[in-house]
Amino acid sequence: MRLLLRKLASLLISAVIASFVVFAFLAVLPGDPAEVALGTNATPDAVAALRHEFGTDRPLVTQYLDWGQGLLHGDFGTSYVTHDLIGPRITDRLGVTCWLALGGMLVAVLLALPAGVLAAAWHRRAAGALLSALSQAGIAVPAFLAGILLVYVFAVRAGALPAGGYTPLAEDPGEWARHLALPCLSLGLVQGAVLTRYVRSAVLTVLHQDFLRTARAKGRRRRAALWRHGLPNAAVPVLTVLGLQLSTLLVGAVVVERVFVIPGLGDLLLQGVADRDLLLVQGVVIVLVVAVLVVNVVTDLLYHLLDPRLRSR
Repeated sequence: MRLLLRKLASLLISAVIASFVVFAFLAVLPGDPAEVALGTNATPDAVAALRHEFGTDRPLVTQYLDWGQGLLHGDFGTSYVTHDLIGPRITDRLGVTCWLALGGMLVAVLLALPAGVLAAAWHRRAAGALLSALSQAGIAVPAFLAGILLVYVFAVRAGALPAGGYTPLAEDPGEWARHLALPCLSLGLVQGAVLTRYVRSAVLTVLHQDFLRTARAKGRRRRAALWRHGLPNAAVPVLTVLGLQLSTLLVGAVVVERVFVIPGLGDLLLQGVADRDLLLVQGVVIVLVVAVLVVNVVTDLLYHLLDPRLRSR
């Protein structure tokens, strides 16, 4: 409980600092939302009236405090462009981005765990060297390029999967899965290549530990000893990488959503930037930041649960 309270306190402090940084960076950007909304032919009186309506004519400290107080109550404000509540728009898009990130992580784990274990177990064989080379090549491929290649192969040439778009899960689960298949693959293949390297390194380290030699000396076969004693110990550093990768997937989904025309947070963020809708941009960015912070805290807690040595300190 003490550890949990410390982590929650750290999360709260980090979120407050992040909100201040996000607000400060967007506040100093050139341009005026009122002028953008009214156009170049707007009169000074009309611009001043709209600034007053938006609240951007107030001191920055007052604007930040009002925005932060609204966040504490789940109120992200009203869009400068559409005049709609920002909170419901972010909530709708957040679900899409989370499905995409979780799907990409699932693909990465399903690829990396067997590939990394085999690459470590066969590190003196040609097959192990081939797996290592493939993972190294996969690291060099950006997610958006992988997405374009997947679209060409599976959508354009084979016609098996849609090239873009999104169908909500509640409407048609089958179409939902078909539309998310290629985006999740494009994210998962690249992150899977990165994760394979870490799994291989962790398993290789475990293979040379004394406890694994002892298990072999007691009569356990190599595969059984690795499964029973090696993989649980190798999972501890890999879990840290998984947490970092999930954070990367949440942020990296912004580009992939644009490639596959998926209405997630990335699409909403770019729309807000194009329209100079600062409140919308602030809301999306702070949600992504808090999501990353939460993932890091959960990963740290799982790390302590898996490793008894940390709990004893």
